[in-house]
Amino acid sequence: MNQTTQQTTDNKVVLAFSGGLDTSFCVPYLIDKGYEVTTIFVDSGGISQEEKQEIKNRAIELGAIEHKEVSIADQLWDRVITPLLWSGHWYQKQYPLLCSDRYLIVEACLKFCEEAGHINFAHGCTGMGNDQVRFDLAVHCLGDFNIISPIREIQKETDEVREYEKQYLLDKGFTVSDKVTSYSINENLLGTTISGSEIDEWQQPDAASYVLTSAPDGTAKKHQLVKLTFNKGELTALNDQILGNGFTGEHVMQQLNQLAGEYSIGRNIYTGDTTIGLKGRIVFEAPALEALNVAHTALEQAILSKSQNRFKSTIAEKWTELVYEGLFYEPLKNDLEAFLKSSQSQVTGTVTLELSQGNVYAVAVDSDNILVDKQSVYAQTASWTIEEALGFIKLFGKSSIMAANKAANKMNEGPQ
Repeated sequence: MNQTTQQTTDNKVVLAFSGGLDTSFCVPYLIDKGYEVTTIFVDSGGISQEEKQEIKNRAIELGAIEHKEVSIADQLWDRVITPLLWSGHWYQKQYPLLCSDRYLIVEACLKFCEEAGHINFAHGCTGMGNDQVRFDLAVHCLGDFNIISPIREIQKETDEVREYEKQYLLDKGFTVSDKVTSYSINENLLGTTISGSEIDEWQQPDAASYVLTSAPDGTAKKHQLVKLTFNKGELTALNDQILGNGFTGEHVMQQLNQLAGEYSIGRNIYTGDTTIGLKGRIVFEAPALEALNVAHTALEQAILSKSQNRFKSTIAEKWTELVYEGLFYEPLKNDLEAFLKSSQSQVTGTVTLELSQGNVYAVAVDSDNILVDKQSVYAQTASWTIEEALGFIKLFGKSSIMAANKAANKMNEGPQ
C-alpha cells in the first residue's frame, strides 16, 4: 500500500471524520492537495443526535462534497465489549481499551470505499500516538488502499501541530472552538478519554477535563442497587429490562454510563506504556464498563474452577495487549478469544451491584452454577474429617517442607 498525500489518478478520498480539531483540519488540507473529500462519521455511541448534526454541518462547512454516517454500536457491543468482559482484564491493569472502536471505524470506512470504488482513505491520526498504528494496521489487514495522513505530513514542517492546525483553519476563515484548543476528547460507547493541556504535562487534571462522571466530592447520593443478569457470559438483562426487542447493548451502556457516572465510578487517570514506546497519560471515564466488569467478575469467580480462574488471567492479559497495540486482526487474538468464550459456558446468573460514591460492589450473586459443596461452608463446616485435613496439609506442603529443612540444616552447619 502506498502512504502519500500526493494526488493519485483517483482524486477522491474518504476521510474518517469526528469533527475534532485534527479531522477538521484534514478537510481543507486535502482539498488544497486536489482531493474531493467525502467525510464519514462512524458513530460508536456516546453521541447525541444534536452532536451528530453539528458534525455533519461542520464537515459540509469545511468543504466535504458528501457526508456519511454509519453506526457501529451493535458491532462494538458484540465484538469488543462482550469479549473484553470475558477477559476481565484492563490493559496494564488500568485502561479498559476505550480505543477499541478504531478498528471498526476503519472497517466501516473501507466498506464505503469498496462500494464507491475509491482507493484513498484518510485519517487524522498524528505521528505521536497509538491510533496511527491501529488505523494503519487495520487498513493493511483489510484491503489494498492508499493511506493518507495529513497530520503526519505537517509534522515534517512543524513541532507545534495543534497550533499549526488552528492557524490553518483560522486563515481559511473557519472557526476553532475553545473546547478543542485545550483538550483532545474522544467519546464512544465504552467511555471517554481526554488528553492534552495539563494532562500531558503530568499535572492534576482540571475539573473541566471530565465529561461523563460527577466529581467524587460532590453531594453524597443514597446507595443504589442494580441487577445484571448473564447467560453464558453475555449480558441478558439490566434490572427488569431484557436485551432484545429494541433494548440493546448500546442502551445498557448509555444507562450505566449515566447511572454509575453520577457516583463517580469508572473515573481514573491512566499512565502506562504505549505501543510506540512513550509513556502515555490520559484521563478516562468508563462507568458502565467498570460496573459490568465488577458484576461479571463476581459471577465468574464463583462459577469457574480454581484452575480456570488462575489460567484465564494469562490469556486475558495477552488478548488485551493485542487489541491495545493494534493487532486486532492477529490470528492469535482470535485463538485467545475462542478460549475466553469457551470459559463462559457456565457463567450464568444474576449479580446485584451496590453503587455508592466512588465505589461499586457486587453484594449478591445468584446462580445455579456456583461451585458449592452443600455439606461444606468455608471456615465453618466440612464434609471431611480433621485427620483428613491434617493429612492434606502435610502432603500438600511436603516438597516445600523438605526444601526448607534442607536449607535450615545447611545454615546450622555453618561455612564449610
